[in-house]
Amino acid sequence: MAIYALGDREPDIHPDAYVHPDAVVIGNVTLAAGTSVWPQAVLRADYGTITVGADTNIQDGTVIHCTMTDPTVIGSGCVVGHAAHIEGSTIGDHCLIASGSIVLNGSVIGAGSVVGAGAVVPFKFEVPPRSMALGVPAKIRQGYEVPERHLEMNVKMYAANAAYYRDSLRRLD
Repeated sequence: MAIYALGDREPDIHPDAYVHPDAVVIGNVTLAAGTSVWPQAVLRADYGTITVGADTNIQDGTVIHCTMTDPTVIGSGCVVGHAAHIEGSTIGDHCLIASGSIVLNGSVIGAGSVVGAGAVVPFKFEVPPRSMALGVPAKIRQGYEVPERHLEMNVKMYAANAAYYRDSLRRLD
């Protein structure tokens, strides 16, 4: 695993979290129990903090960063899709930040919400709970409420994947 301290900033990774050997975790990053971080994901907390809640999965190629003034907080039971970028934002519990989306500084994504694939959530934008944000720049889809427990199967699948990878992944080169 590529896990690095930066000066006195050290990651705090729960023993039940899984970090793929090709992911990078730098600095003041906290990963809760059941969290999984997949290949080529980079979590870099050099000036501020990144906190990831329990049973959240950070998928391949995702970049998560923070600033001195804007920490990044990702709730529990979240799915952060492939190649997403989260910068200095707060993501509530049970959210989907879909593949290729960007969530910028000071934004707040309410619990149970979805940021659609390829969407760009601008600075200091607020997505209400159980809402869907789509487009560039992201706009709230009016009259739509995200169903409860919409991510439950995906969260369970990634927890099973993390256990399987922890036990079975072998490098062959």
